[in-house]
Amino acid sequence: MADKIIVKAEKRESRGKNDSRRLRAAGKIPVVVYGGGDESVAAVADLRDLAAIIRTESGVNTLFSLDIAGVGINDVIFQDRQIDALKGRLVHADLRRIALGEKIEMTVPIHIIGEAIGLSEEGAVLTQPIHEIKVMCEPANTPDSIDVDVTDLKAGESIHISDLKLGKGIEFQEDAETVVASIVIVKEELESQLEDGSAPEVVGEKDSE
Repeated sequence: MADKIIVKAEKRESRGKNDSRRLRAAGKIPVVVYGGGDESVAAVADLRDLAAIIRTESGVNTLFSLDIAGVGINDVIFQDRQIDALKGRLVHADLRRIALGEKIEMTVPIHIIGEAIGLSEEGAVLTQPIHEIKVMCEPANTPDSIDVDVTDLKAGESIHISDLKLGKGIEFQEDAETVVASIVIVKEELESQLEDGSAPEVVGEKDSE
């Protein structure tokens, strides 16, 4: 297991837009730490340190320690963050304290792996209705991704959330019958849509009149 990431921070005494601009110009950003049964704390941390965490494989699901001078060390996780729309840079972050053994809802990406045998049929395509799944677990046990192997998936078959396996102490927070991946025959799907009137309009068609 990798060593816990520790980010140094200082308690933020002043507020306001001018102060925030000054901090960002100095390579720092304001953060708010809350939860865990304690009062919220406004602090300042280095942008470089927090941006490096977001770029890791686990990204915003990374559990790390925030060491606020004069306040103490807390295990935290990104709860929310604000990104500058023009520069694409992190400008503010809300961090949630995590108590030992506490489980919270996390969002995990889905990775499709394998080549489905059903794709060998004419007109067959693989569809993936959802690309992430919500789970309940301790942040430190959050998987980086959930791999869905579609190798044995045949035409007309689907993989549901109920078919997936998770590690101990991790629970799905989605409907068990939600489709994760399926193989459909495009021609048959289009004919079905024509029968019930739900076929999509073909862009570029001209009125017969």
